[in-house]
Amino acid sequence: MGEEIKTAGFTPADKARFLGRLAEETRVARRLYEEERFSRDGHMVGFEIETWIVDHNYAPSSINQTVLEALNHPLVVPELSRFNLELNCAPLRLSGDALTQAHDSLTRLWATCNDVAHRLDANLVLIGTLPTIRDSDLTLANMSPLNRYYALNQEVLRQRGGEPLHVNIAGRDRLASVHQDVMLEAATTSFQIHLKTPADLAHLYYNASVAASGPILAACGNAPFLFGKALWEETRIPLFEQAVKVPGPARVSMGSNYATRSLIEIFEENMRDYDALLPMAFDDPPEAMRHLRLHNGVIWRWNRPLIGFDESSAPHLRIEHRILPAGPTFIDMMANAALYLGLARSLAMSGDGAGGLAFSDAKRNFYSAARFGLDARLEWPGEGEIAADRLLLERLIPDARAGLSDLGVAEDGFLDIIEARVRTRQTGAAWQRKALEARGGDLYGLMAAYCERQRSGAPVHQWEI
Repeated sequence: MGEEIKTAGFTPADKARFLGRLAEETRVARRLYEEERFSRDGHMVGFEIETWIVDHNYAPSSINQTVLEALNHPLVVPELSRFNLELNCAPLRLSGDALTQAHDSLTRLWATCNDVAHRLDANLVLIGTLPTIRDSDLTLANMSPLNRYYALNQEVLRQRGGEPLHVNIAGRDRLASVHQDVMLEAATTSFQIHLKTPADLAHLYYNASVAASGPILAACGNAPFLFGKALWEETRIPLFEQAVKVPGPARVSMGSNYATRSLIEIFEENMRDYDALLPMAFDDPPEAMRHLRLHNGVIWRWNRPLIGFDESSAPHLRIEHRILPAGPTFIDMMANAALYLGLARSLAMSGDGAGGLAFSDAKRNFYSAARFGLDARLEWPGEGEIAADRLLLERLIPDARAGLSDLGVAEDGFLDIIEARVRTRQTGAAWQRKALEARGGDLYGLMAAYCERQRSGAPVHQWEI
């Protein structure tokens, strides 16, 4: 979906041609997998961070094009809205001090981006949902001027028969909102982890990623507010799911089940069950799988299988772990990454990859954790129903430590941060709620305090209210 396209509109002939190429490339993917031509080389990791651009009143600042032009940096790219940017980390081999390398690389890039933003009288902020954003900020006037975004908006509305999008979230408060476009998606900013694995193990890591999502999210919430309402600990989850809702299978979801023998099953499901949102035709050979990859790019599973290509041009499989919010700090995000990568390894090596957790329980865990955070009650094999904090402290953080050790990845204190966060019960979301209450409901005072503490670089469990 990060790929720009040449048009913002499509004809029935475009769709027919696209579907023909999609079917051909899906067969090619299956053949290449069965011929063992997908890479089986080691483990790699990469990261994407979506960030807000705000003015000195902590309102969204729609200047991403100006920032991008001034930066001219290949690892910083536009997002859906003019007040968001995406920062990327070059892929790293998952071994040794990879997490510390990524932390250092991203913090340097962040400093460079913020220097540019400051010269433009703005600041960058890492937070899952911006408490000070207004419903009126999310309009097409604030959409980044790229054809793929205009086309996405047009096709979502076409599939809805012109019906507006409705958001209804029941949390601590209740939010009901109606939008004529897909810009509600821009209110969610995340920290995404790309895990490339040997192709023959990729489906096990996918299953592990799904199974681990609930407990991980319970420890990592950072999006409790939207439009002045206190909603879920991770309001991003229901908001994104409802922001691009069209007839048919959900475009944003946990998926339909685990994979059984290979990740190619998921791409076959894409072709079988999902209508084409962006039926753009390319002239590339089928082995490039561009239509397959574009189609997959507009199906936003919370753990999304991806096909990419190594420097040798060999195709590879990876998992995009999309559940995590941006922020509160870089050390918090790398701690979240350590928890995910270690736990994914531990579970992936356990038979079916899911540690015996039923898919229905994994899905239920995920939404419970998104809503209640560390107060969630989760289902786990050998434990039954158990409090999220207890499950993490007694079972899953130790499992993540073992998983990182098995991968040969240095912990570098990151899992200690997760443990301290769970013991103090101070996630980003919990801190925001307490800080807002201490400021008498002043969202701007909350943001001033949040940004000050984010600049300190200290992990959120150490933040004062």
